Amino acid sequence: MASIFTQIINRQLPAHIIAENEYCIAFLDIHPLAQGHTLVIPKLEIDYVFDLPDSILSQMFLFAKKVSKGIQEVISCARIGMAVVGLDVPHAHLHLIPLNKASDINFNKEPLSYTQEELASIAQSIRLHILI
Repeated sequence: MASIFTQIINRQLPAHIIAENEYCIAFLDIHPLAQGHTLVIPKLEIDYVFDLPDSILSQMFLFAKKVSKGIQEVISCARIGMAVVGLDVPHAHLHLIPLNKASDINFNKEPLSYTQEELASIAQSIRLHILI
């Protein structure tokens, strides 16, 4: 069975997509640690990020760089942090998280809650600032 992320790629499940190219897709995390918390995933469904072919891994990081610049244009923060955890969904993915302090990237803290309308607005704002 396809991962939840592959189902998003295939538009079988909804997501607040903010950018996409032939190799990767970026969308807002539905359990964000910060406003603008975004997931970047390869379209190739491979569980472990370090099992990705080098060409896809490099495309994913270059794509994440462009997405992070768009997030930082919209969300007031000191930087965009990046985390690779990979235990919750069996599909390689990067978390891009707006940060003002190191503790902002603590996955043990309670996630924020946004309505679908708020997520759509955040996604649209970021989308307008990404140059893919």
